[in-house]
Amino acid sequence: MNEPVLSLPLSEVRRLLGAGSGDGALLYLYLRSGADPAAAAEALRWPAHRVDGAMASLRQLGLLEDPRQRPIVRDQPPVYTEADVLRATERGNSFSLLVGEAQRRLGRVLSTEELKILLSLHDYLGLPTEVIGILITYCIQRSRARGLVRAPSLRTIEKEAYYWADQGIDTLEDAAFYMQTQLQKQTIVARVQQRLQLGDRRLTRAEEQYIRQWLDWGFGDDVIAMAYEKTCLNTGAMKWPYCNSILKSWHEKGLHTVQEVEGGDQRSQQAAYSNNNRRPPAGSAGQGPLGSLEQDALRRLLNQ
Repeated sequence: MNEPVLSLPLSEVRRLLGAGSGDGALLYLYLRSGADPAAAAEALRWPAHRVDGAMASLRQLGLLEDPRQRPIVRDQPPVYTEADVLRATERGNSFSLLVGEAQRRLGRVLSTEELKILLSLHDYLGLPTEVIGILITYCIQRSRARGLVRAPSLRTIEKEAYYWADQGIDTLEDAAFYMQTQLQKQTIVARVQQRLQLGDRRLTRAEEQYIRQWLDWGFGDDVIAMAYEKTCLNTGAMKWPYCNSILKSWHEKGLHTVQEVEGGDQRSQQAAYSNNNRRPPAGSAGQGPLGSLEQDALRRLLNQ
């Protein structure tokens, strides 16, 4: 009797490998096999918190639908007053503990306006105290990774909190996994920065967004460096839109490793020479007509 075969799309495999979550990968195979999610802890012989952590990693990777009802965020948040903050603090509830923890982590006494923001994260967005604590820690570490000395403002933390609320990052497991993966990605961004010979300067927001997009597409720093070299050879400098167009072309063609790109370029150039009914001149590697991928990138750049 032939056993049924479990096949996974390459894009899903890349996401699992990129996340570096062994528990997430094992749980995903378990779920894709058609097994009962409710029996995962018993089947895998894991404690409940380990299953929760693996579930959180799969939700963050977009490989598992979140069945929870996410909080509804209204268009206009309430306007908190100083009296609201005072009442929330005097109640001696979790908000009082949150204020102390936030001040300790940020290294300063929060102003009344900052306390109003903190209260909105707690009462309006409905984020649990421990999640807000991880949120603040994440924002601090992200700022340090970007070379900033000062702690982030409450407005910066508030902006990130809205993103977390919209994404349903509202449990300890979800928050911890998100922080871990994003800070790991920040480390890779710094490595790519060195490969692109950008030195230790602070990246602009647009530059960092480009790099993060390339990482999300599944490229490693070695392939990004290849695109950078092609960009410099064809334009004389690092042109971010041009480099992005090259990587986008490779991504759309399913070329994500050095071997795949080199093979794809070779096939494209052979096809181009064949269509023109001529062969590449001897000894002209890298100096002949642009390959189809580079031509695609050039057209994208000129059409922007």
